[in-house]
Order: sequence, then structure tokens, then C-alpha cells
Amino acid sequence: MNNFTFYNPVKILFGKGQISAIAQEIPAGSRVMITYGGGSIKKNGVYDQVMEALRDYEVLEFQGIEPNPHYETLMQAVDIAKRKQVDFFLAVGGGSVIDGTKFIVAAVEYEGADPWNILAKRERVTKAAPFGAVLTLPATGSEMNSGAVVTRVSTKEKLSFGSPFTFPKFSVLDPETTFTLPKRQISNGVVDAFSHVLEQYLTYPVNSPLQDRMAEAVLLTLKEEGPKAVQNPQDYNTMANFMWAATMALNGVIRVGVPTDWATHYIAHELTALHGIDHARTLAVVFPALLRYKSEDKKEKLLQYGERVWGVDRGTEDERIEATIQATIAFFESLEVQTKLRNYEVGQDTIDTIIRRFEERGVKDLGERADIQIEDVKQILMLSL
Repeated sequence: MNNFTFYNPVKILFGKGQISAIAQEIPAGSRVMITYGGGSIKKNGVYDQVMEALRDYEVLEFQGIEPNPHYETLMQAVDIAKRKQVDFFLAVGGGSVIDGTKFIVAAVEYEGADPWNILAKRERVTKAAPFGAVLTLPATGSEMNSGAVVTRVSTKEKLSFGSPFTFPKFSVLDPETTFTLPKRQISNGVVDAFSHVLEQYLTYPVNSPLQDRMAEAVLLTLKEEGPKAVQNPQDYNTMANFMWAATMALNGVIRVGVPTDWATHYIAHELTALHGIDHARTLAVVFPALLRYKSEDKKEKLLQYGERVWGVDRGTEDERIEATIQATIAFFESLEVQTKLRNYEVGQDTIDTIIRRFEERGVKDLGERADIQIEDVKQILMLSL
């Protein structure tokens, strides 16, 4: 097992009715800005619960944070928050709203010339305004980590950042907030969370049996509960299990002491930036191709994954690896998430564009072994067609 430092200060309030507890977590007298997306929280009762909990606070609202939150939109919130001297932020929504709020709280306290540099130049975030979250869509794990991804529409760039200062102070996970989600969003959430685990698990062995088995536990839970969540999103126990599994997929616990990959995410972000394809669906496209391309380097973990998660234990090593990749593809497609670029009307021209953009940025050394170069990215994308 590799050396590691683990830090996660997020307080989780899990279960029915926990939105009412947020008033105990926000300092008295705070001027609170609620951030949310397109307004579904006003239809499913979450908004009313939040406003009731915050009845003793001065509350401002910022609506309209998009899926794959736009830098341009977030900067509007930053401007309002500065002018109104907001003390505390509350993200109410899924991963995009929470990610966007992480950028807002960092940008509000940013003292440089251009907050975009937090993303484009990886400038360190040394302070951020406090915020909490009310999760309404399990998927990204953003409710219990410090990372975020932001899209700049004007340049079609989707970039990430993270800081010890951008952990939520608390997050409410009430499965009942998910009962009205469309099937497409639930399917996306299952694939997103599953892919997060694979990025931290399908690398190479470092004698870390506990992390491996914890990762496999999350994968097995998503495998079992994910399809049930899609079919019956109003089953409380199913949604509770799915919600907690998605949080555990990316709260940092399963990555300690092990190598991690993230090349799939890096490549897939380009498909979302260029074409607006749902994040989870881009992962479902890139992951099988990357696993095939890097199957020799990932052999030991692929064989372990196949046996422990999919019950693949017969045939030659090559046959077992291919059967494991096919099982992963079948799982994604059983959730009505397609796994080929052609399914999204994306072809060679987009691959050429991505390669050109990577060349301009000087992208190199992706993956757990830092051995995926631009030509490898091209080959992976060709396998995704």
C-alpha cells in the first residue's frame, strides 16, 4: 500500500426530514445565498423545506446553474454575492449545482486578476466562503469531496479544480428528494458513480485488500441497486442505498494508498465540452475503449474485477478480460446508456478536434502510470467509434 494523507471534514446528515436540521449547521445571523438549477426543487417540495429551515435567516436566491456549470453563469453569482455581502452559501441540487457553488465560494474570496486562473492555471485556492449542500441527485460525490468541474462556454473548455477549502461544511442526503427524478438522470448517476470507482480501482495492485474490497462493495451495490433505482425511484430503501453508494464512490475513502487513473474523465470531458453530451454518457463511451487499449497494463486488476464483480472466472486471461469489458458495457447499456461515439452522432472530425486541442495544451502523461500520451488518446477514441 502507498503512503497517504486522508482528510474529509464533511458532516453528513442522512435520511428523511434532515433538511430541517440545516439551521443548526449555519451560523446565526448569516446572509445565505441558495444556489440551484432549473427550478425542479420548487416542484418536488425541496425548496419549501429549505426555505422553512432558513426562515430565521436573510436569504438570497441564485437560480439557473446548468448541468456542467457554466463559468459565465457562476461569475454572475460571484458578483451578486460580493455586492450583497453573502456570508454562507447553500447548494441545493445535484453535482453540477454543488460543483458550481464550490467555484463560487472560491471565486468570492479570490484576490487575483482573473478567477478563471483557478481552473486554467491551477492557481491554488487559499480560502473560500463556507457552504453546505442539499443533495437531490446522487451521482458525482461532490457532496462529500472538495473537487469541482466547470465549463467555459466561450472557449468550450471543461476544467477541474479542488482545494481543502472547498469541502462542504455539511451535506444533507435525504433519499426522498430523489423520488421525482427522471429515469435518464438516475441512469446517468449510476454510470457516473460506477465509473468513479473504476477510475480508482482498475489500475494495478499495491497490496491494498481493504481498499479493493471497499471499492468492490460500492460496485456491487451500484450493480444491484442501480437498475432498481431506475425502475422504481420512489422506493426509499433502494434510493437510500444508491445515494450512499454514489457518495462513497468519490469521497476519498477508496482511493487512499492506491494509484488512480482519471484518464477516462480527462478525455470524456472534451466530448461534453464540444457536444454537450451528458457527462456519464461520455464516460460510458470512453471507458470500455480505454480498458481494451490498456488491458495488458491493467490485467491483474481487470481479472480481479471480472471475477469478484461479474463472476467471470473461466477461459484464458484474454477471454476473461474481454468478457469483463463486455459485462461492463452490458451493464451501462441495460441502463439505456449507449457506449459508442456513433450513438451520439460523433465521428472522426471530433476526434481530430480533441487531438488538436490536447496538442495545443501540451497534454501528456495521463493515467495511473503516466504513460498515456496524445497518440494513445487518439487510439482510444478510435476504439470508441
